[in-house]
Amino acid sequence: MDIEVSSVSKHPEKLFEAASAIQVITAEDVRRAGARSLPEALRLATNLEVAQIDARQWAITARGFNNVFADKMLVLIDGRTIYTPLYAGVFWDVQDTLLEDLDRIEVISGPGATQWGANAVNGVINITTKSAKDTQGGLFTGGGGNLLQSEGAVRYGGKLGPDVSYRVYGKSLEHSDSRRSNGQDSGDGWRLRQGGFRVDWEATTDTVLTVQGDLYNGRFGRNGPEDIGAWGRNLLGRWTRTLAENSDLHFQAYYDHTFRTIPNSFTQLVDTYDFDFQHRFPLGRRQDITWGAGYRIVDDDIVNTPANAFLPPRVTRQWFSTFVQDRISLGDDRLHLTLGTKLEHNDYSGFELEPSIRLAWIPAKDRTLWAAVSRAVRTPSRIDRDLFSPAVPPYRVAGGAAVVPEKVLAWEWGYRQEITDRLALSLAAFYNNYDDLRSLEPLNPPAQFPVERSSGLRGHSSGAELTLDWRVTDAWRLHAGYNELRVHTERQPGNTDVTSDRNIARDPGRQLTLRSQLDLSARWELDSTIRYVGRINNQVVPGYTELDLRLGWHPSSDWTFSLAGRNLLHRQHAEFNAQGGRREIARSVYGQAIWSF
Repeated sequence: MDIEVSSVSKHPEKLFEAASAIQVITAEDVRRAGARSLPEALRLATNLEVAQIDARQWAITARGFNNVFADKMLVLIDGRTIYTPLYAGVFWDVQDTLLEDLDRIEVISGPGATQWGANAVNGVINITTKSAKDTQGGLFTGGGGNLLQSEGAVRYGGKLGPDVSYRVYGKSLEHSDSRRSNGQDSGDGWRLRQGGFRVDWEATTDTVLTVQGDLYNGRFGRNGPEDIGAWGRNLLGRWTRTLAENSDLHFQAYYDHTFRTIPNSFTQLVDTYDFDFQHRFPLGRRQDITWGAGYRIVDDDIVNTPANAFLPPRVTRQWFSTFVQDRISLGDDRLHLTLGTKLEHNDYSGFELEPSIRLAWIPAKDRTLWAAVSRAVRTPSRIDRDLFSPAVPPYRVAGGAAVVPEKVLAWEWGYRQEITDRLALSLAAFYNNYDDLRSLEPLNPPAQFPVERSSGLRGHSSGAELTLDWRVTDAWRLHAGYNELRVHTERQPGNTDVTSDRNIARDPGRQLTLRSQLDLSARWELDSTIRYVGRINNQVVPGYTELDLRLGWHPSSDWTFSLAGRNLLHRQHAEFNAQGGRREIARSVYGQAIWSF
């Protein structure tokens, strides 16, 4: 719990003192789990719901309202927001990095809109890679198995000058199909190629300039005559200057270009330009002020098909934002009060205010109690406002010009304790009240179609998240996590929705994870994870228990070999979706070799 996190307040603070439900996935955790993708790595955060839909698609969220188009989590990679304006969620099939270069993943369950803005409704996932100076020399990885059929990557890091470090990388993977319930392949195998670079220049002892970028190209199988195609590129620059011990300046800008074509459905091309400024400084001896401003412009161009039309097909949207946060130390630095708000303007609904109040009390050096109340919004996306199906009247599904932002008022409280120097506990509980949730309203009731998108639902969620970390011995570590969740939705007065209130939230009622990391010797490792996921009632997805194992061998400091098995308790099992279109995830085995040079 001494580890420092930055996602809660946008500046470093001890995880132990943070007034938020936050978990950190370290690079070592990812390596020991044998994860080979970001969604697999996110399974290690026990405050998340992570469900694999098919060979390439995932449903990932926190604190309820999970779906194929999960849209209430804000996800960042090295400060770059990766959600799509199409539906305000994430296409996980093209979000990747070289996992050996991963530094950490900070996962917040609960609103983070005061710092991060709209769409940080149920949580924030902040993925950070290592500095180029920490990845010097060469690295080669290669492996394969029955599902992840082949994977290879090469990375090299060096110096351009005494204070300038760089790295370049490239990777490629081929993944086979998921299964139908009868055991047949579903035809959704896929492949992805990706490369990128990073340069870090320590211009002075207090100034760092970072430039980095990636590009990718993927082909994804599906039930149809043609595959889905996707490619993209991004370029990011970040300048940071430390002014004093508790004072710094930060400026970041990035460009992101994505292209995705789904034959017989639509083709989308998106260009995003984002600028962000932040300043932190102390005010007196007890106050720490952080403020900033941001601007984003998104040029979204869609090629329609007879099946679907986005009207208008091309739009340009802008977001302006500013935020301020004051962290006040009281009572001999044992009580921390954090007040803040973000004011954001979007082209859909105008100005939105997203305030929060957080309180952390440290009655003793080994325990922290915290509480928070926050407001957050999820702004409309193109699917909400602009999608019409089919492309010409009469429409079966029509976009809703009256769709407004979804809103949540969240109450949270939590407790952390270092019971001994080897055993730590964290508990968080919450109650979220939602308004103006998405709905589909029949235009000619009682007929179910045609329907129009609206904001006619409301609801609430409540639950608790418990984690335990126990270092049994110097060679053996255990991590346990348990979540309990209840979600309820209902129609607002006058609403005629007939389906969305049953489908908007597809969540298991409980989850339990137990993870073990055991050093058998200086050269051998044995790691295991057993997880239980409860039944998803409105999809009739049965609960399941699965086991993952990994055996690692380090014959020398330059070489690592590992063999991992996933979902070992069943030949295949379902994790998401209703019976008719469901895909199931098969048992898999994967071997990998890593050479550092």
